[in-house]
Amino acid sequence: MATPNDKLAESLQVLQELQNGGVIAIRSNQLSRTHRERLLKQGFLKEVMKGWYIPAGPDELPGDSTSWYASFWHFAAEYLHERFGNNWSISPEQSVMLHAANYAVPTQLYIRASGARNHITELIHGTSLLEIRAALPNEADLIEKDGLRLFSLSSGLINCNENFYTRNPTDARTALLMIRDSSEVLGMLLDGSHSVVAGRLAGAFRNVGRTRIADEILDSMKAAGFTNRETDPFEHKAPVIIPQRERSPYINRIRLMWATMREVVLQEFPVAPGMPPDIEAYIKEVDDNYINDAYNSLSIEGYRVTPELIEKVRSGKWQPDLNEDDRNQSNALAARGYWQAFQAVKESVRKILNGDNAGNVTDKDHGTWFRELFGPSVTAGILKASDLAGYRNMPVFIRRSHHTPPNVDAVRDLMPVLFEMLAEEKEAAVRVVLGHFIFVYIHPYRDGNGRIGRFLMNTMMASGGYPWTVVPLARRDEYMAALESASVGHDIRPFAQFLASLLPNE
Repeated sequence: MATPNDKLAESLQVLQELQNGGVIAIRSNQLSRTHRERLLKQGFLKEVMKGWYIPAGPDELPGDSTSWYASFWHFAAEYLHERFGNNWSISPEQSVMLHAANYAVPTQLYIRASGARNHITELIHGTSLLEIRAALPNEADLIEKDGLRLFSLSSGLINCNENFYTRNPTDARTALLMIRDSSEVLGMLLDGSHSVVAGRLAGAFRNVGRTRIADEILDSMKAAGFTNRETDPFEHKAPVIIPQRERSPYINRIRLMWATMREVVLQEFPVAPGMPPDIEAYIKEVDDNYINDAYNSLSIEGYRVTPELIEKVRSGKWQPDLNEDDRNQSNALAARGYWQAFQAVKESVRKILNGDNAGNVTDKDHGTWFRELFGPSVTAGILKASDLAGYRNMPVFIRRSHHTPPNVDAVRDLMPVLFEMLAEEKEAAVRVVLGHFIFVYIHPYRDGNGRIGRFLMNTMMASGGYPWTVVPLARRDEYMAALESASVGHDIRPFAQFLASLLPNE
């Protein structure tokens, strides 16, 4: 007679076959009622709406949105193809955001479809689909990307509403910088007699330093007999000029974020006190902060650690080679890795205090921090040695966050740019806040990004003479909310204010 475990294994095998076939949005008729109810009960399946499900992890807590945010775009593509065939597209505004590499999960996804009901479909975790009956662009002006039917970049920019530029300036500017030549938009502007849009696009291109494209749009429209009035749709937002002609939306996005966020950081974060006169005294203060820092940083990541465990690791009493209990304690492995990484970070701090460029030091050393952080887990056989090879080679998702970190290829493009910006940045306050934020925004590693991000923050603190600073576990929710605000809403102010509040009042 089959045991409950046998029955669950049978249901999981059916689910695995669907997933191996690339299915994310699972319809009720793709699973028998028995399999469906069994998988729902055990947490391997999550209902999105009546008749539609996604795979989930049984370790997710009630209300956890991670599996949904990780599945959102795949689910939307599969569901919409099932509903409308090829007679639909994402809205022009959301299309431009996706072209600009913004895969944050929207609260409401706008869909155009010829057979739409002008109806809102409620999903889970406060998200929804709004389907609008509207004409679709010509097939030549549509593209399919990861199963999503999008307005082409040029068509999206032409069809975006005027408010898009002020509500989503980073996305708009990133998209504009992807246009290589005025010919990419001129044909549609002329054929559609879009004189008002032409004036708006000319102003938008001029705002990002593409004056040649702006002038060519105006001159071509005028030559065709149209009256032009150039307007800057970014309104009160100052122009942001990115000198490199880089088409990667990911690289342009973080350069734009850095350029627009740094002024806010300088408003909110205290001026750097200057390099300490006594380097050894500074290093001693760093050492004195170790237990407090390790306890809070590890606890923020969900490890159950105590000051006693941290002291055991530091004193050498934790001996995984001799003690099986020590070897099997993931918390102890994390604590040991943190101690080893802390020693490496301390050496990076010393280099910076001795006058080395902080961006160059951290560029060279952060891989060592990562290897030390997870070295004990390799020694214990929990991780493979190849897991220490470097940046991730798989997608990652941040628990309960709408932000989707960049893809694998983008990570390898972005990390050198991050350290280049750190090396070039003159203000330590900006290096502190944006160094930490952009690092976790990229999320370059499979694990350990939060811990390494805080190490990076503190090496940048040292570069301005700020003290070693601990993010307390008691303020974890505030910390995560501020990072989410910066990642999804592009509002760095709460994060700058949060980190500033951790500094001693003097």
